[in-house]
Amino acid sequence: MMKKILSLLSVFFLTAFFQAGAGPGPQEDYITKYSGIAVAEMYRSGVPASITLAQGLLESGSGRSVLATKGNNHFGIKCHSKWKGKTIRADDDEKNECFRAYVSPDESFRDHSDFLRFNDRYKFLFDYPVTDYKSWAYGLKKAGYATDPSYAPKLIRYIEDYRLYEFDTKTVGEVYASAGKGEVLSLDDGESYPAEIPESPLKMEEATLYRPSVAEEQSFSLSRTMYAKNGVPFIYSVEGESYASIASARKLFLKEILRFNDLDHEETLLPGTVVYLEAKKKMAAKGLDKYIVGKDGEKLRDIAQRFAVREKNLIKLNGLSAGEQLREGDELLLRPVRKRFRLWKR
Repeated sequence: MMKKILSLLSVFFLTAFFQAGAGPGPQEDYITKYSGIAVAEMYRSGVPASITLAQGLLESGSGRSVLATKGNNHFGIKCHSKWKGKTIRADDDEKNECFRAYVSPDESFRDHSDFLRFNDRYKFLFDYPVTDYKSWAYGLKKAGYATDPSYAPKLIRYIEDYRLYEFDTKTVGEVYASAGKGEVLSLDDGESYPAEIPESPLKMEEATLYRPSVAEEQSFSLSRTMYAKNGVPFIYSVEGESYASIASARKLFLKEILRFNDLDHEETLLPGTVVYLEAKKKMAAKGLDKYIVGKDGEKLRDIAQRFAVREKNLIKLNGLSAGEQLREGDELLLRPVRKRFRLWKR
């Protein structure tokens, strides 16, 4: 009897010893390793760091899935038709599906941010504050990021169990300092991250009231509200207007206003249509790097009008042919590819 008691005590103390000496689990390791890039992406794209980390933990099995270990794909993003990078095959909703493969995990994190930020179906998420992780979690499920009915509760559990919400109010420097890595984040193009996180994430696009010059005020009725997007002034058409009538009011040739709006002939002008009054820009506003096509058949000209970019420049930038059909999930560059940020050791 005594021998049996001693044996049980030995097992108890050995178990306690190994548990006490055990290091952090795979979840904690994952958070320590990738919290810096998640916070950096929050400042760049507006996606909460807590959501990024929770999705990474869930989708990649804390970095241990086949997609993560062999393809650096931490978020289960599939190829879609215009993906030109490396690929990896894995079973998901169907067998042997095509997934994106990345050079590094950092590239996967960046692509995940862009996938949410520049995809119309996720646009409403960016109306939520970065600290409202519950709305983001349920919003992702509502937008169809995953088919799992318990996807949102799983994300929220990760966020609350591992206090990931704390990263939503941290700076990049604080994350690396607390981790003791002795590293700082730097952008190749000289940009720096703000000291404070904004209340709401960055907006995909914005139209502002246009302030005309004195000469413009004299040549255009002040009763007409003008707006600007990407620095290009425009108006919303009203009932009974045409491109010709707007051109006449602005003392422009008809061919000029058609060229400003990527048209080669006049067409019926529906009320509420955006009509640019000057030439659009060669690229989108800073921060709008790409656009993900939301549905088959979406026209390139409509996208060019939406972001105040010349259609011919989008064609050239993306290596497209005239009249090429766009498909859901296609990625269109709106600006030349920026240099990627790097982590510099001190």
